[in-house]
Amino acid sequence: MNRKNLFVFPIFLGTFFVLTAQETEIHTHDNKAYQDALALYNNQQYQAAQTIFQTVKTSTKDGETEANSAYYAANAAIRLNQRGADKMMEDFVERYPTSTKRNSAFLDVADYYFETGKYPFALKWYKKVDESSMSYADRERFNFNNGYALYASNRPGEAERYLSKVTTSQKYGSQAKYYLGYIAYEQDDYNEASARFDQITDPELLNEKLSYYQADLNFKLGKFEEAIAMAEKQLPKSDRQEVSELNKIIGESYFNLEQYGKAIPYLEGYKGKRGKFNNTDYYLLGYSHYKQGDYQNAIQQFNKIIGGSNNVSQNAYYHLAECYLKLDKKSEALNAFRNASQMDFSPGIQKDAMLNYARLSYEIGNAYEPVPQVLTNYLEKYPKDENQMEIQELLVDSYITSRNFEGAMQLLEKNKNYASKETYQKVAYYRGIELFIDGDYEAALESFSKSLKSAENATFEARTLYWKAESAYRLNRFEEALVDFVKFQQLPASKALPEYEELDYNLGYCYFKLKDYNNAIAYFKNVVNSNAIDEDRKNDGYLRLGDSYFVTSKYQLAMNAYDASSKLNGPERDYAAFQKTLSNGFLGNNSAKIDGLNEFLERYPNSSLRDDALFELGNSYIKDNQENLGLRTYDRLVAEYAKSKFAPQGMLRQGLVHYNASRNQQALDKLKEVVQKYPNTQEAKQAVATAKLVYVDEGRVSEYAAWARNLDFVEVTDSELDNASFESAERKQIEGKTDVAIKGYEDYLKQFPNGLHSGSANFALAQLYFGKGQKDKALPRYKVVADGGNGEYTEQALTRVCEIYVEKQDYQSAIPYLKRLESSADISENRTFAQSNLMKGYYGQKDYGQTIAYAEKVLKAPKIDDRIKSDAQIMIARSAIATENESLAKTAYQDVKKIATGELAAEAWYYDAYFKNKEGDFEASNTSVQKLAKDYAAYKIWAGKGLVIMAKNFYKLGDAFQATYILESVISNFSDYDEIVTEAKSELAIIKTKEAESNSSVDPNEN
Repeated sequence: MNRKNLFVFPIFLGTFFVLTAQETEIHTHDNKAYQDALALYNNQQYQAAQTIFQTVKTSTKDGETEANSAYYAANAAIRLNQRGADKMMEDFVERYPTSTKRNSAFLDVADYYFETGKYPFALKWYKKVDESSMSYADRERFNFNNGYALYASNRPGEAERYLSKVTTSQKYGSQAKYYLGYIAYEQDDYNEASARFDQITDPELLNEKLSYYQADLNFKLGKFEEAIAMAEKQLPKSDRQEVSELNKIIGESYFNLEQYGKAIPYLEGYKGKRGKFNNTDYYLLGYSHYKQGDYQNAIQQFNKIIGGSNNVSQNAYYHLAECYLKLDKKSEALNAFRNASQMDFSPGIQKDAMLNYARLSYEIGNAYEPVPQVLTNYLEKYPKDENQMEIQELLVDSYITSRNFEGAMQLLEKNKNYASKETYQKVAYYRGIELFIDGDYEAALESFSKSLKSAENATFEARTLYWKAESAYRLNRFEEALVDFVKFQQLPASKALPEYEELDYNLGYCYFKLKDYNNAIAYFKNVVNSNAIDEDRKNDGYLRLGDSYFVTSKYQLAMNAYDASSKLNGPERDYAAFQKTLSNGFLGNNSAKIDGLNEFLERYPNSSLRDDALFELGNSYIKDNQENLGLRTYDRLVAEYAKSKFAPQGMLRQGLVHYNASRNQQALDKLKEVVQKYPNTQEAKQAVATAKLVYVDEGRVSEYAAWARNLDFVEVTDSELDNASFESAERKQIEGKTDVAIKGYEDYLKQFPNGLHSGSANFALAQLYFGKGQKDKALPRYKVVADGGNGEYTEQALTRVCEIYVEKQDYQSAIPYLKRLESSADISENRTFAQSNLMKGYYGQKDYGQTIAYAEKVLKAPKIDDRIKSDAQIMIARSAIATENESLAKTAYQDVKKIATGELAAEAWYYDAYFKNKEGDFEASNTSVQKLAKDYAAYKIWAGKGLVIMAKNFYKLGDAFQATYILESVISNFSDYDEIVTEAKSELAIIKTKEAESNSSVDPNEN
C-alpha cells in the first residue's frame, strides 16, 4: 500500500456558504435583478447568476453594487471552471481596490479550490490573503486548509508551520495532530509521530485510520507485541491492500520475536508492493521455514533472491547453502556458499562461507576456478586460521583429485611441509604417469626418479619402478629398462599389482630388443604358458617367441610357435603364416616354402605382406630352378605393387637372372628399366653397377659411359671418395658424435648430391636433426627420401614427414603424404597413424563424410589403444554435430565417454549433459555437469559451456538463484570465451525479465 496517498482529503473541512442576510440588510434599494442573481448564486445556479450579475454590473449606478456584481460574476466563473476565471478575479481586485470583498475574494476562491482538491491553485490564492483582517473562524480554517494543501503538495516542512497553529482547535485539532503525526511518521521520527497520534481524541480517526499507523509505528519502535495486537484489531476493518500491509506487520513482528511458525501464515498473507515481493520479503519467509526445519520450502523462497548485494542477501545465500546441504544438494550449496563468501557485510559469515566453499570445491569439484586456487585463496586470506592444516592437506589432495599433478609437484617442491614424504612420492608418481601418457618419456623418467627418492609406500615404489622401466623402453634405452624391470620383479609388493602380470612380456621384449634371444625365449615361453595374460598378448608372445627361435636358427621351434599363434586367430595370423613359410625355406624344404607362399597369397588377399610374399616366392622359384615361374612372379610383384620397396628389388633380381644366364641384352633392358622407374633408389644404383659389368663383358664400355653420364643420381667417377666420405660420417654417428656426424653428412651431400649413398645420408641426417628437435631442418631431408622412390627408408621417412606436418597442423601439406603412407605402409601402426590423421585433416577441411569414413577405418584397425579409439569416436561425434545428425552424435559421444581421458572426456561429458537437457532430464543433466566440473574443470571451454547448460537446468527446475548466479559467474569468469559469455548474457536476460514480474528487487536491464 502507498501510505503517502492513503488519505487525500480531510474528514471534515466545513461547508462554504455566503451570508445572504447581511447582503439583504445592506442593499435595501429595490434592485430586484441584483437580489435575484444573489439568490441564484446561493442556490449554486452559477451560470444564470453570472449572466444577471454581469448585466447589473454594467447597468447599475451604485458603486458598491457594481463591485459586488463583479465579485460574484468572477466567483461564478471560478466555480464553472471557465477559461480566464482567475483573470476575472484579479481584474476585480485591481478595479475595486477599496471593495470590502477584496480579502473575502482571496479566501473564498482559495477555499473553493481547496474543496475541489486543486491544492496548487488553492495555495496561490491563500498566499494573497491578509491574515490580520480575518475573523477567528476564518483564520482557523485558513491555517488548517493552507497546512493541508502544503502537505498534499509534498511540502511537509511548510505544512507543519500552519498545522501547528490549530492543534488546540476544537474543530481542526485532531486532524491537525493526525497530519503532523503522519509527517513525522514519513520522516521516520517515530517517537514524535507516536506522541502526536496519542493526542488524537476524534473517535472516527482513531477507529478508521490510526490503528494501521500505530501498529506500524510500534513495529518500527521494536514494540512487536503491541504492533501485533493493534494490527490484528485493524484487520477486520481494512480493505484488501491494507490487509496485505497488516499481514506484513504481524508476520515481521512474529519474525522478530523468533516465533517463526506463527510468522509464516502472515508473511504468506502479504501480497507485496504492487503485487511484487522484494528480496527481503523472500528472505523473511525463507528464514522462517529454515528455522522450522522445512528446508525445501526455505529453498523455494531463498532461491528467488536474485542479484542481492547487502547484509540480507549475504545471510540469505548462506542459509540457502545450509538448506541445500541438508538436502544433500552439494553442487547447489557450492554456488550459494561462493556467493556469500564474496560479500563482506558480515566477516564471520564470509569466512564460514569461504571455508565451506573450499571444502565443497575439494569434494565435488569446481567449474568456476581451479580447486587448488580456491584452497590457496582461503589460506592466504586466513593464514592463522584453526583450519589451516586441514586446508593444506585438501590443497595437496585437490591437485591429485583434479589431476593437476604438475601443479601439485610445484606446490610441494615450494612447500615441503604441506604433505608427507609418502604424499610427495605419490604425486611424483602420478605426474610421471601423466607425462608418460603424453609421450614425454624423458620427463616421465625424471618424475619417476623423484618418486623413488621418497619411497615410503612399497606399493607405489613398485609401480614407479615398473613405469620408469616402460619409459626407458619407449626411449629405446633397453638396458636401463631391463634393470628396472628386474628390480620391480624382486620387490615383494610387485606381486600383488596388475603390472606384475605384464612383467614376463616386458622382460621378453627387453631381451628381444637387446638381441639376447635365449633369455627372450625363456620369458616369452612364460607369457604363452600363463593363464593371466590376455589373448592378444599371448598371441603376440607366440609371434615374438617364433621370431626369437627364427633369429637363432631354431626353425622348427619357430614354426611351432607361429602355428600356435595362427590357432589363436589373432590380427597378425598372416604374419605367422608368412614366417612359417620362411622357416620351411631355411629348413631346406624349398618346395614346402613355395607351396606355403602360394597358399598365403590365396588365403590373405588383403595382407600387407603380399609384396614380401611375392618377392620371396620369386626368389624361391629361382632357387628351385623354376626360372620362368620366378620371372613371372617378379613381373606380378611389379604389376601389383609398383610402389612397394620390393618392386625395384624384384626387377633387379630379374636383371641378375638374365645376366647369370648370359642373356645380356635382356639383362640390360631390365636393369635400365629399374633405373628408369626407380631412380635414386639403392636398387637403381646397384642396377647401374651391374649394367656396367654387362657392358664391360660385352666390350661396350663407351655405350655405358654415354648412358651413365645422362643419369643425375649417380656419379660415374670418384666412387671411392663417395664411399669414404659417407662411411666417415656414418662412423661418427655410430660413435654417438652427433654434431660431427651432422657436419659429415652435410658435407657428403654437398659433394655428392646424387651419390651412391645419398638416400641413406639424407635419411640419417633427417633422423639426427629430428632427434635434436630441429624438425624444420629434418623435414626437407625426409621429403627427399619419401619422394625418392620405394627404398629401404621410404616408409620411415614418409611417416616422419606426416608427423611433422601434423604437428604443425598443416593438413593441406600432410594429406598427400598421409594418403601415400596409408596405401604403402608395411607396418600396421603406420597405416593406422595415416588413417587417424587423414580423419583429422578432413575434419579440419569440413569434409565430414571423409572424416567419418576414415574414423570407421581407424576403429576397425587391429591393436589400437583407447586414445586412438577415442580420437576416432570424437571425430564421428563432431562431424555428426556439424551435420546436425544428433542421433549419431549422441551414440558416438557415449562411446567416447567410456574410454577417453583429458579434454576429449570433458567434451564427451558436456554433450552427455547437453543431450539430457534436450530430453528434459534436467537432474541427470546436472549430474553430468558436476562430473565435468569435478574431473575436468581444467578444460575451461567445456566447463563454461557445461555451466550454461546447468543454469538452464536449474531454471527449468524452478531454482532462479542457481540459474542466475551460475550465469553471472560464467560472464565474470569466462571472458576469454566470447561465444560462451554471449550465450550466458542472453539466458540471463531472459530469466531476469521473467523474474522481474514477481520480484521488485530484480532489474531486468541490469546484466
